[in-house]
Amino acid sequence: MGEYIVPLLLAVTAIAALRKKENAYDVLVDGARDGFRMLLTIAPALIVLLSAVGMLRASGALEALSAALSPVLGILGIPTETVLLLLIRPISGSAALAVGAELITAHGPDSLIGRTAAVMLGSTETTFYTVSVYFGAWGINKTRYAVPAALIADFVGFLAASWATRIFMGT
Repeated sequence: MGEYIVPLLLAVTAIAALRKKENAYDVLVDGARDGFRMLLTIAPALIVLLSAVGMLRASGALEALSAALSPVLGILGIPTETVLLLLIRPISGSAALAVGAELITAHGPDSLIGRTAAVMLGSTETTFYTVSVYFGAWGINKTRYAVPAALIADFVGFLAASWATRIFMGT
């Protein structure tokens, strides 16, 4: 069934264009042109963001920050093994997914840490990526309160994920 979705979507689009008496090819080319303009608008922000993530991981700064924060987060009930996930998730979704996969592989999917990592991945956002893409797409340079508010929401998501996992696992 899945292999028929794209051809079906194309057929429905062509039929809709015929009913409206529009040139579907011209509309498709205009959409591709707009998409390319959007790519040119957001690409610099994405390149800088991905470069910064690579530099932070390669320099060991994330591991040092993780070691510094782990006592405080331990008091809050967030497993210290998930500190790197907490730090990387707002920056990069793919890096966070890799860290989460490492945690689940190392500790098991049904462990407290594995479940906490899974819930953290599902209940938080890649804040800086999202801000750079959406604000960059609209040409907004001043984010004002958007980034601090989103980071607070991410932290609350991490706390809720940790506490909920502990409650449901009975620990």
